[in-house]
Amino acid sequence: MSLSIRNQLPGTVTAITPGEVMATVKVRLTGGQDLTAAITREAAEDLGLGTGSVVRALVKSTEVSLATAPVEGLSIRNQLPGTVTGIATGGAMAAVRIGIDDAELTAAITNDAVTDLGLSTGVPVVALIKSTEVALATT
Repeated sequence: MSLSIRNQLPGTVTAITPGEVMATVKVRLTGGQDLTAAITREAAEDLGLGTGSVVRALVKSTEVSLATAPVEGLSIRNQLPGTVTGIATGGAMAAVRIGIDDAELTAAITNDAVTDLGLSTGVPVVALIKSTEVALATT
């Protein structure tokens, strides 16, 4: 199956907390960073997820926000530090590539945000991703 989702981060499930309807799944990315996905309990069961399951965390580039430093007092569970590796700009939007350990993440943000944050290749950033915007696929 081919997907249009650019961000496909490989990792291993380290913990699952099931709830009535939703479950939180903690994933250790291959680079060592932790990511949390909030998926339906039924999806976790259908995928047969358990501790040690190999997965890919899928995140649309439009669901990745960027900050120039870690953010405190925020409900967003996933804050992945990295470095800008490239920027492609269009009329209104930009695709910002971020190197995160041995993986790459793309954030689709406005050109104004690129300018306001002073982004360029080599600038350290923090990728912010709500756990509800992370989908999981088994490999």
